[in-house]
Amino acid sequence: MRKVSITSLLSALVGLGAVALVAFPSQAESLQLELGKHGPRLKLLPDCDPNYDDCDFRRDDWRDRRHSRGCTEDRALDKAERMGIRRARIESIGRREITVRGRQYGDRVRVTFGTERGCPILDRE
Repeated sequence: MRKVSITSLLSALVGLGAVALVAFPSQAESLQLELGKHGPRLKLLPDCDPNYDDCDFRRDDWRDRRHSRGCTEDRALDKAERMGIRRARIESIGRREITVRGRQYGDRVRVTFGTERGCPILDRE
């Protein structure tokens, strides 16, 4: 009898735990986990009903930040590799330009990118 009561108590606890997990998934939208260079961070988002409120809190998205900044060293290296330049490396970084060196078709190549958005090609040698 004791074994039956323990089994039924454990099954009731498991069942209540499953109900608790199923009952609260809609509240998980108000929490956001951000993983950055300073470690993980939980962010509480405001409650917003798009039918009645102006929900602009999601505008601070990583895509917006990515496009608002100019060309970085990593983006210049990525663009050089997409252009077919192998073993690309940064030669110099200035306020208005980033110079990348590497090899293309066996020849040494130097490409200068602007620091504006989109990494425009300024010079190619």
